[in-house]
Amino acid sequence: MPQLRRDPIIGRWVIISTERAKRPIEWGRKESTSQISPEYCPFCPGNEKYAPHEIFAIGKPGRQLDTPGWEVRVVPNKFPALVVEGDLNKRGIGLYDMMNGIGAHEVIIETPDHFLRMSQMTHDHIKKILIAYKERLADLKKDIRFKYIMIFKNYGEEAGASLSHSHSQLIALPVVPKRVNEEMTGAKRYYEYRDRCIYCDIIAQELHSRERVIIDERNFIVVAPFASCSPFETWIIPKRHCSDFLKITDDELNSLSVVLGKILKKIDICLMNPSFNYIIHTSSFNNLENPYYHWHIEIMPKLTKIAGFEWGTGFYINPTPPEEAAEYLKGVD
Repeated sequence: MPQLRRDPIIGRWVIISTERAKRPIEWGRKESTSQISPEYCPFCPGNEKYAPHEIFAIGKPGRQLDTPGWEVRVVPNKFPALVVEGDLNKRGIGLYDMMNGIGAHEVIIETPDHFLRMSQMTHDHIKKILIAYKERLADLKKDIRFKYIMIFKNYGEEAGASLSHSHSQLIALPVVPKRVNEEMTGAKRYYEYRDRCIYCDIIAQELHSRERVIIDERNFIVVAPFASCSPFETWIIPKRHCSDFLKITDDELNSLSVVLGKILKKIDICLMNPSFNYIIHTSSFNNLENPYYHWHIEIMPKLTKIAGFEWGTGFYINPTPPEEAAEYLKGVD
């Protein structure tokens, strides 16, 4: 059983998950294990038996579970950080707080094509991936044990991907992560002072200056954030104020599929297919409807490494000004 343990100094929760030690990537390995051929890939059509049983899929009408014919498929992670079965059993050992590692860990298999990158997918197919995100988020939200669900994509080994077949993941948590709390608290503090959403103000300022705008679409803006932590970090922000990703409209879903495809293609071409992470930032379940937070997507290409200074101080050193990054990406079609 995994455990959640709370750091008593800074309040950060850590997942101690022995199941993760059994993943294909092992400590001290000499060669890449992520480049599995389609014949042996558990995410490829025809190999459904090698993955856990299907939770959700978009595919051909009348298709049977765990068979080919799917376009997007969701399965439990074979090596979960947290498990669904059991009780939280919150407890303390002296000054240390802990609980059982209860949650959900799922894999969204984004395409049946083993070699297709998300930057190469059609907008229609990307929309199906976003629909899968929304469906799983809505379903897991019903479990009262969960306080937050993070949807994220790791692409490339440097970004933490253990398999090369295009996929993303979600993890449902019984606590709100410290980083999410800090972000929401900062947004709330700004709102209490200005009576405005800080993300809405960022959109207005970026559209006025145009220095860091990469894509300006009817429903979304893509920017290189002013205080980017890493080179070519980009944010996708909806122009309509909304704190909850689940409240995205169908029109916005269409727009987002286009915008996400465009920016990933720009990053792919400009930076020669780099490893990257993206994360959907949305409100915690205990605070879904609020005027101060604004859901968005953050994309971080893995071009630099976190070293001692960053770990020790919390500062990040970014060698590429966001204004230059925006200019490079704008020039790529």
